Amino acid sequence: MRSVNWMLVVLASLAIPCASYAQYGAGKALPPSGNNGEAAKPNAAAAPAPTHDLSGVWMMRNPPGSNRGYTNYTYTDPKTDPPSLTAWGEEKFKEAKDSNGGNYTLDQTNDPVLTKCYPPGTPRVYFHPYPFEFVQGPKFMLMVFEYDHTMRRIYTDGRALPTDPDASWMGYSVGHWDGNTTFVVDTVGFNEKTWLDRLGHAHSEQLHVTERFRRVDRDHLQIDITMADPKALAKPWISTFYYENRPDWELGEISCSGDYLDFNNFESFSFKKKDEAPK
Repeated sequence: MRSVNWMLVVLASLAIPCASYAQYGAGKALPPSGNNGEAAKPNAAAAPAPTHDLSGVWMMRNPPGSNRGYTNYTYTDPKTDPPSLTAWGEEKFKEAKDSNGGNYTLDQTNDPVLTKCYPPGTPRVYFHPYPFEFVQGPKFMLMVFEYDHTMRRIYTDGRALPTDPDASWMGYSVGHWDGNTTFVVDTVGFNEKTWLDRLGHAHSEQLHVTERFRRVDRDHLQIDITMADPKALAKPWISTFYYENRPDWELGEISCSGDYLDFNNFESFSFKKKDEAPK
């Protein structure tokens, strides 16, 4: 079992927004042996993007001077450009007790990732301050996330989205290339157990996520995200995330096990009885 201190470090990394995560990277990516233990830096030269190739390890990095600190916890500036919610979406948002804005502490939050160790879902998984890797195959693309070994399988064999998919955490994804450097992914089939972001915006099983992964050049990736959900969102919620290639990184291991989130064992938490822990 991990120590109490290590558990708190992991929870803090998931619960507290920090601009340095998105700006400089804070994951467990490990350089190959013989690299003096320092995280590899992206190559300085911006070579052209390869054709039909997203493979490699990617880490979020906002463009310098872009003032996009909100991308640590939500998709658009919550003060100037909040999402347009339906009445159902507004009601669900009022029920959320997120620990990112300072209104609730870790022992008060009802964030399902923190209290139940639920998978984050798509596209919330991008808010975890750890890298992911694209692994390309002949019939599908894999997105392997360092956080909790989360994986997405994106089918590229020409199949259509299912009309009645089984509800899942990360959804059912199909993808195709639009030109030489843009990979378009449509995802449906979500359960309602996850939040769209770390602030607590809810979604329904009607959620449809469209992602356009555009490899700008060899070292830079742009992800345009569109979330459409007629039950939760009055209009689609649109955002763009930016990533840099880390050619010398290897994914580490970040686990969200029951040991990490057994709040009753946390010395710094106030629970005295089991039934007081977040449900």
